[in-house]
Amino acid sequence: MTAVNIDIISDIKSATIDALKALYELDFDADKLVINETRKEFEGSFTVVCFPFAKAAKKAPMQIGEELGTFFKSNTDFVIDFNVVQGFLNLVIKDSFWTSFVATGTLPKLEATGETIMVEYSSPNTNKPLHLGHIRNNLLGYAISEILKAAGNKVVKANLINDRGIHICKSMLAWQKFGQGETPETNGIKGDKLVGNYYVAFDKAYKAEIQELIDTGKSEEEAKKQAPIILEAQEMLRKWENNDPEVRALWETMNSWVYKGFEVTYNSLGVDFDQNYYESNTYLLGKSQVEEGLANKACFKKEDGSIWIDLEKDGLDHKLLLRADGTSVYMTQDIGTAQLKYDDHKMDRSVYVVGNEQDYHFKVLQLVLKHFDKPHAQGIYHLSYGMVELPSGKMKSREGTVVDADDLIAEMYNTAKSRTEDKGKIDNFTTEESEALFHNIGMGALKFYLLKVDPKKGIMFNPEESIEFQGQTGPFIQYTHARIKSILRSAPVLDVDPIAYTDLKEEERSLAQLIFKANDVIKEAASKMDPSHIANYAYELAKSFSSFYGQYSVLKEEDKAAMAFRIALCKFTASTIDNMMSLLGINVPEKM
Repeated sequence: MTAVNIDIISDIKSATIDALKALYELDFDADKLVINETRKEFEGSFTVVCFPFAKAAKKAPMQIGEELGTFFKSNTDFVIDFNVVQGFLNLVIKDSFWTSFVATGTLPKLEATGETIMVEYSSPNTNKPLHLGHIRNNLLGYAISEILKAAGNKVVKANLINDRGIHICKSMLAWQKFGQGETPETNGIKGDKLVGNYYVAFDKAYKAEIQELIDTGKSEEEAKKQAPIILEAQEMLRKWENNDPEVRALWETMNSWVYKGFEVTYNSLGVDFDQNYYESNTYLLGKSQVEEGLANKACFKKEDGSIWIDLEKDGLDHKLLLRADGTSVYMTQDIGTAQLKYDDHKMDRSVYVVGNEQDYHFKVLQLVLKHFDKPHAQGIYHLSYGMVELPSGKMKSREGTVVDADDLIAEMYNTAKSRTEDKGKIDNFTTEESEALFHNIGMGALKFYLLKVDPKKGIMFNPEESIEFQGQTGPFIQYTHARIKSILRSAPVLDVDPIAYTDLKEEERSLAQLIFKANDVIKEAASKMDPSHIANYAYELAKSFSSFYGQYSVLKEEDKAAMAFRIALCKFTASTIDNMMSLLGINVPEKM
């Protein structure tokens, strides 16, 4: 098989530099050349932008384009034709390049950047199970991690678990009061769900006590502060912070129930972590960092003993870092966690995957760390994302109206099962194969629907719409992959080299050119921290294959060279779809 240099962009840049020197005695920086993909409405594969040369060459961009194009045809072995549109030189690449590229069957691995990036995602609270909002967070975090890794970075996936605070004590206190010794084992319920039920039970009891106090003449504000159950929860938190052995033992027991439940959900979602951090371990470090900042006069203490930082010169105001009683706030914990993460990994960038309601918080965090002269301040990046809603409206954890992640996963599985069985194409599947297929289709639908949208945008999630087998959906791409694999299972072994094919059709050329773009798409998705570029590319790839396959036969083609090329094109398309979907955490079945 003939080797091919697929770095044709570098060849185009090199030839352009040679042409500018030969035609105009012009030295031009190759890094400043602009080479784009040719727009679909014009003939060609790659476009050289000629406007930057006009002033130095003292010629119109259109004329420069014509002269450069003529140079390319005469002096390179990869340009067969060209056209110029308003100063844009569109190059038509010889078919032999595309056949050789397809014959390689693989894209080069992107070079290592030398950067270490930590991606922190999930960040659950140990007082409730994961819900729909957590699903988008987990899928975004996992996908961004895989994309950054594919783009040549060393990536550390981190999970900061919110395992302390008043909200945790609320679940603990409610279990003490109403639980009667109930455990996940005694009633067969997942630990995170059981603890979440007591969080809801606390809120119900709290509201009832508030109403009782209001009925005795208290104001609502007074009632919220004086309700016995909230006072008990606050006392429990104080005991926890003072290492009361009984409170700590209950805390460890109930958290262990939650962690086992989380693990089941993470496995179903197909996400993982390299390291877990716990707020119970980081908030004290945060306090010491604030005390250090106070000593260095980066922050100040008020008369009541509370510690603040002045951010007025940064366009903000004064921010509380430690309360008067010495207890920490969320910012304190994040300061400590940021230090601990940097001490562990010395990463160049730290990506926080957190909803857009925390935009202001992360702006403040970065400013505080800058004032504290922390080397990791500059690398902080908040991957802010919009909320996920259902047609039924917003979710509220305290009222028990959230869409439970496990319930949604089960719904996606059942919908995939129903849709697939209706098609009647799994009669020869074993039970295990069928179950794996239903899970992969359901998860593929869910993940693709949530990841095909710019993270910054909110999403109205429609489970039924997400699982369609036509249109811009995960199942459509999965089905396309399975169809290609079916073709390949029936393909004969030929002794003809794919590069012997010399009569490429437009659909074949377009598909090959689209595959060629894959690494650029990965780099763009990594640069913009946006998995939707990968998702939309995978859809375009599946759609382009369908267009090609709708026009031309693979296995019934009489020309053996054409058949060999099309089999190679099928293999390359399938592997590229598989690679891109895996970056999103989506499995593509071999058969459907």
